[in-house]
Amino acid sequence: MTELPSRTTPSGAAGTIHSDANERHPTSDADPTDSADLDSGEPTTSLSELRCLFRWFQKSLPFLIILSAKLVLQHALGLAVGVGLFTTFLDVNQSIQTQVFLQACHAKLHCVWLLLLLVSSTLLLSYTFLPQTLYNCLVFLSPTFEPLGFWEVLWAVGITNFIIKFLCMGIKCLLLLLPASLLNYRAQGRWLLLSEELAQVYQAAAPVPLWFRYLVTYQEADGNPALTVGVLLALLYLILKLLGLYGQCKSLLKTVRIVLKSEHTGTAATRSQCMEAGDVCPICQGEYREPQSLICQHIICDQCIALWFNREKSCPLCPTVITEKVYKWKDGATSAYLQIY
Repeated sequence: MTELPSRTTPSGAAGTIHSDANERHPTSDADPTDSADLDSGEPTTSLSELRCLFRWFQKSLPFLIILSAKLVLQHALGLAVGVGLFTTFLDVNQSIQTQVFLQACHAKLHCVWLLLLLVSSTLLLSYTFLPQTLYNCLVFLSPTFEPLGFWEVLWAVGITNFIIKFLCMGIKCLLLLLPASLLNYRAQGRWLLLSEELAQVYQAAAPVPLWFRYLVTYQEADGNPALTVGVLLALLYLILKLLGLYGQCKSLLKTVRIVLKSEHTGTAATRSQCMEAGDVCPICQGEYREPQSLICQHIICDQCIALWFNREKSCPLCPTVITEKVYKWKDGATSAYLQIY
């Protein structure tokens, strides 16, 4: 008797087809979850790395404190000298700016005191470290450091930088001590500007021999490759330094032209113009002293307007531009930038 082929029930066939479809085509519900996991992988990794870094820093903090204390004790003298020099610089710099602002009312005795403070600080510093012959750096020679390491170069450059700043501020004190009949306020501002520009060029050039020698110096055990690399680094440093000095020298030449050519911001005002303006200077609120009539027809004292244009370009009473550029060093300020390279 022949067996007939068995028939699959419709429900069974539907179940089989449905299961096959599920196996062939994954459900769409799993796609957003997988993509979300993939998208959130990078932030999670970054956060875990930051946590690890924070834990490492937290565990290493006691050792870092101990190491910092050791370094402070090891370089206590150098740090104390640096803090003392910087404090002296800030105090004298602010005092000079105040005396310049007071114009003819500045105290001559205070300027003498500032000058003595700068001279005594420079001499004391040079005498204290006399065996190191740090004064050689002022004439572009090397101090007596053997060997000339990185910290020795940094120390010599820093001390030299402060000495040059003190010399520059001493010159400014001498300019303030000159009588007004010999050097009026407007000319005084130009000479203060020139002294600062010269000091900045000097500060930029002074470290060159020290860093050049440090880059070229090599140990005999290192062989010729170390010498070759050192020479290349020194030449690269010299090229970059010359480019920087070129820009500073251009600025210095512009300053020399300003000093040689008097800057006129107006013309002398007549008596009738002063009477029309009220006979009172709008800046100092006093009687006019050498009144100047600006191009905008406002009348102001010569010293007052010179002081104003140390910081501003336009007239103090209207938006008319009087000068093309503001030369900030006319107020007697000295740059606090430490030129270490």
